[in-house]
Amino acid sequence: MAGNTPLAPMIGPDAVTPLGGAPIRSPKTAELVAGTLRRMVVDGQLKDGDFLPNEAELMSHFGVSRPTLREAVRVLESERLVEVRRGSRTGARVRVPGPEIVARPAGLLLELSGATIADVMVARAAIEPMAVRLLAESGTPEAFDELDKMLADDIPAGWQSGQLAEVTGMFHRRVVELSGNATLGIIAGMLHEITVRHMAFLFKERRPVSKADYEKLIRSYGRLMKFVRSGDAEAAEAHWRKHLDTTRDLLLKGIETIKVRDVMG
Repeated sequence: MAGNTPLAPMIGPDAVTPLGGAPIRSPKTAELVAGTLRRMVVDGQLKDGDFLPNEAELMSHFGVSRPTLREAVRVLESERLVEVRRGSRTGARVRVPGPEIVARPAGLLLELSGATIADVMVARAAIEPMAVRLLAESGTPEAFDELDKMLADDIPAGWQSGQLAEVTGMFHRRVVELSGNATLGIIAGMLHEITVRHMAFLFKERRPVSKADYEKLIRSYGRLMKFVRSGDAEAAEAHWRKHLDTTRDLLLKGIETIKVRDVMG
């Protein structure tokens, strides 16, 4: 990257009047450097796959020592914004994270809170119908084609290979992500791993999916695509809400209180 991307100017901390006379800690220099580089990633000046400028250039630009600069890079590394290969001469590389960066911590918090799989599925049922409405209202032909391809290729292949939970889980996730609402997409990504593990657990250990149930599922997905392609947002939302409610009742029957931790392992 680096030689072609101008570095942002180094900005010192703003003066803040403490409330009630309480002292406010000034940010460390490494935090300020990390903040400037982070903002460059957010603003698109540094893109996924770009390398940060070499250490000498960064040290000169920010006016900091090598230990301070390396501490700043470690901050970004802990946030999964850069990847550092020890011993490499190429330096730190920008890695823009996806929802998986919060999926693990979110899963842990759900486990610690005693959340049940029913909790997770209710949350999903609150998110996906709205996403389906948005998809019907403003989805692109490319988005519809991607989902149709999943229905034509990926889901039948998953059914044949015993990976139905994984491929249907990805279909649900992509429906939300393609709706165009970034916040809903991130939440769906957070819930993805938990719901997929739950489905796999049920399909393999408790309730194998019969051919009749599989065909019913495919028909329901097909109806969804018909509604979103026609732009019928109200019908699409209503259909998907009913689909999720029916699925939840079926899959949770008799195990309504199973905890997230019992599925995550």
